[in-house]
Amino acid sequence: MAPMNDHPGEQAARDPIKLIGIRETALSVDEVFRAVGDDAAGGVALFVGTVRNHDSGADVDALGYSCHPSAEAEMRRIAEKVVAEYPVRALAAVHRVGDLAVGDLAVVVGVSCPHRGEAFEACRKLIDDLKHEVPIWKHQKFSDGTEEWVGAGTC
Repeated sequence: MAPMNDHPGEQAARDPIKLIGIRETALSVDEVFRAVGDDAAGGVALFVGTVRNHDSGADVDALGYSCHPSAEAEMRRIAEKVVAEYPVRALAAVHRVGDLAVGDLAVVVGVSCPHRGEAFEACRKLIDDLKHEVPIWKHQKFSDGTEEWVGAGTC
């Protein structure tokens, strides 16, 4: 019997990046979950970022996201780094732009790998690097009438 790591299912897929996108419409957890489905994956990790009702001690009423035209290409570049580092079977990432309300989905990412630990690690690397490196900016509107812009690396 061959060692477990020699099985093709234990390796990264040939083309694991299934979905990368910047969207002006509502995001779907189901879409990302379906995109990362793979019969060889024993672990699927999803991260869903939502608009919260506060930030830095202030009440948030709403916010808007905008991005540089290169944002989607930067998302793909980061996804390629993740699949080079982990045995990813499938990967998906979508980010919302435009006006969002409290509770709306801002970002959904998912990764499937042969094992849960790899899936958790790859998903965390994916969302952390997306938030730090992709040129997406958040314009927060606070209940007291003030506003704040937050850039890539701090969203």
